[in-house]
Amino acid sequence: MIVLGLTGSIGMGKTTIGRMFVDRGVPLISADEIVHNLYAGRAAPLIEDAFPGATTDGVVDRDVLSRMVLGSNSAMKRLEAIVHPMVHEEREKFVESARQAGARLVILDIPLLFETGGDASVDSVLVVTCDEAIQRRRVLARPGMTEEKFEAIRSRQTPDADKRRRADHVIDTSGTFADAESQVDRVLAKILAESTDG
Repeated sequence: MIVLGLTGSIGMGKTTIGRMFVDRGVPLISADEIVHNLYAGRAAPLIEDAFPGATTDGVVDRDVLSRMVLGSNSAMKRLEAIVHPMVHEEREKFVESARQAGARLVILDIPLLFETGGDASVDSVLVVTCDEAIQRRRVLARPGMTEEKFEAIRSRQTPDADKRRRADHVIDTSGTFADAESQVDRVLAKILAESTDG
């Protein structure tokens, strides 16, 4: 079974591309989804201990927590020390379950794949990219997003050019939805062909 790491900077279209793979029957687990579940579950009391006032009714308030950690390396490291081991554990369970089910390919959707060294634990990396002007327009259209927040998020992400250089596969979402779908089909066919060859 091939473990494919799916990544891309904010606003590049990674979630949409991930959904296209799921529509084609590929099991996918999203780091963001895992974190969302952990924030409403077992990570919440630990985060509240480390960041008093970060939870409401036992659930992490992401906006409040974001304000507490954004721009502070030490706070970010403290949060990551709580969350990352749990995310890794959930991901491992998912991969093992897909392996038991006989999947030939499984996708780990990890926004900070390179930044956290996650590329070392996957067989292949797919980077989703788009034109920088399109990225900026998409991100700034999100509710509650500001230029300052966008730049703070971008500053923590490996530059897009570096990601593309380190990728095994690249999908560009600057064009139409149909164009993105045809790129997904090509990448999927290539990966499955390689897995058969191997």
